[in-house]
Parts: sequence; C-alpha cells; structure tokens
Amino acid sequence: MGFIRLVLFGFLAMSVVYLSISVYSRSVRREKLEDAWAEENVGSDDMAARDAYVAKGIKAYNASFRPKLIGLVYIIPTVIVMTIVYITNSN
Repeated sequence: MGFIRLVLFGFLAMSVVYLSISVYSRSVRREKLEDAWAEENVGSDDMAARDAYVAKGIKAYNASFRPKLIGLVYIIPTVIVMTIVYITNSN
C-alpha cells in the first residue's frame, strides 16, 4: 500500500513540476519572440503581424527538442527512486 501511495503522490508531484516548467519555458520563449519582433519592427503597431510572428515562433518551438527535454521530469526521478529501491532491497 505504501508503494502505491509513493507512486501516486510522486506522479502528482512530477506533474506539477512538469506543468510549471512547461508554462515557464513557453512564456520565456514568447517574451523572446515578442522582443525580437519589436526590434525588427521598430515603431510598428501592427498587432496582427506580431501575433502571427509569435504564433509561428511558438509552433516552431513546440516542434523543437527543448519541450521534449522537459519530459525528463518524469524519467529521471523515477529512475533514481527505482535505483534506490533496488540497492536497498539487494543488500
């Protein structure tokens, strides 16, 4: 029963961390895209063009390798806990 609780609460904790990192990473990328657009189009107030530029950049970000690396939030702690359990039980 204790192992099931560990798995359940561990998964919930890792999900919260994953969502937090994912939202933060996307917001940082969005800010960089908005800043890049502002530097390229000084004095322009065309919000539709800016939104299209940012949407294209976010789409490219979603297809990149970085969002997939955030998934390691699930893998690394699981491997560490499994290793600790194995070492503890083998001795």
